[in-house]
Amino acid sequence: MALTQKSVIEAVPTGLFIGGTWREASGGTRFDVHDPATGAVLTTCADATPEDGMAALDAAVTAQASWAKVAPRERSEMLRAAYEKLTERAEEFALLMTLEMGKPLAEARGEVAYGAEFFRWFAEEAVRVHGRYSVAPNGATRLLTMKQPVGPTYMITPWNFPLAMGTRKIGPAIAAGCTMVVKPAHETPLSMLALVELLEEVGVPAGVVNVVTTTHSGALSEPIIRDPRLRKLTFTGSTAVGKKLVEQSAEQLLRLSMELGGNAPFIVFADADLDKAVDGAMLAKMRNIGEACTAANRFFVQESVAAAFAEKFAARMGALTVGKGTKSGIDVGPLITAKARDGVHELVLDAVGKGARALTGGDAVPGRGYFYAPTVLADVPADARVLTEEIFGPVAPIATFTDETDAIAKANGTEYGLVGYVFTNDYARVIRVAEALEFGMVGINTGIVSNPAAPFGGVKHSGFGREGGFEGIDEYLETKYVGLAF
Repeated sequence: MALTQKSVIEAVPTGLFIGGTWREASGGTRFDVHDPATGAVLTTCADATPEDGMAALDAAVTAQASWAKVAPRERSEMLRAAYEKLTERAEEFALLMTLEMGKPLAEARGEVAYGAEFFRWFAEEAVRVHGRYSVAPNGATRLLTMKQPVGPTYMITPWNFPLAMGTRKIGPAIAAGCTMVVKPAHETPLSMLALVELLEEVGVPAGVVNVVTTTHSGALSEPIIRDPRLRKLTFTGSTAVGKKLVEQSAEQLLRLSMELGGNAPFIVFADADLDKAVDGAMLAKMRNIGEACTAANRFFVQESVAAAFAEKFAARMGALTVGKGTKSGIDVGPLITAKARDGVHELVLDAVGKGARALTGGDAVPGRGYFYAPTVLADVPADARVLTEEIFGPVAPIATFTDETDAIAKANGTEYGLVGYVFTNDYARVIRVAEALEFGMVGINTGIVSNPAAPFGGVKHSGFGREGGFEGIDEYLETKYVGLAF
């Protein structure tokens, strides 16, 4: 049967998933989920109360001991089955994601494929958790080191990648033997609700994955975070919210993984292939409509090639087609809310008011939905807000630099440290600049760094901890040492 908007939406359960059971919120209230392309209501979801949140934690705590004892191979097979089922249902999940988040279908399909890979990667890692055995230096004892699951985990996921940010956390938790409570963003809860139903179908036991949707995130989250039974908190979102959560977590000294804001520099040296640099810029800037913490936020181009790069980049950006993501031929969907669109425009107006030039775009798109025209700004002054604040939209501000030292100084001149991008054909410079950049990830001659097999995360105000790669499962494991005397 052909997929339709109605059939995909109606197939998603919209209650709370607690202890293996779908239920309504204890307060009996629900909230609307909107299509950002039209503003129309897609459906409603249960609006969880703090009591519902505690019930979800109760379920996770109850299931933890038995889940930790499940054989690694069994957990691995569940993740592998989830990968295969998610891949089979890619079109369904992609359409659902486009409807609730706005990204074009082609990008939504890409997110489904990317998100599914975390299940496959951690299915393989589940059976490779290991410790070590050694002889003490004095020879008197033996040293046994083992890895055990951290325990119940609270996961707060964002709206911009509503599926992949969930699989990136859920995958390693299942692999390690941790139970969890997941709170998706209220703007985009449907992808997560569909995902937990899929996990139930592949045999993940009741209480292992619990999902609570709410419009009262702070009120629901704080009691969970302060509960002594919770052992880990993982959050993807803004730095401001992340700091508040870190403060709350200190009471129980929780294990933390914080993937926070970004202000990614995109550096183009004069020796770079400009066509390849523009290709990379399009990927780094326009992935997810620019609504990504990894999105290139500040373009620093060496003075001698700045005009040529800006011209090529503006031509590519200006040729993009803006519209509802479910339609064919659409390159750029809407921003998530009217507030987000208006915030992007404020940054553009500030830059233009201080002397920047809009080479293309520069305004919201008239009509229904929260669309903003792909925009390239040239001659952006150093005091423009667009160079210091996370844009989260399809706007590319271009500034210049003189030499390598200047480029590094400007790139590092931010409190954030998630990712940086560098385009150059000088491979001695590649090493120098990669070592000098104060970021957790660096992309060289590429506009995409995210990969399930690589450790994803930042430094400074972009957070700490890593998701993906060999490091990803360690975030959900504690190290225990046992001294053996004879």
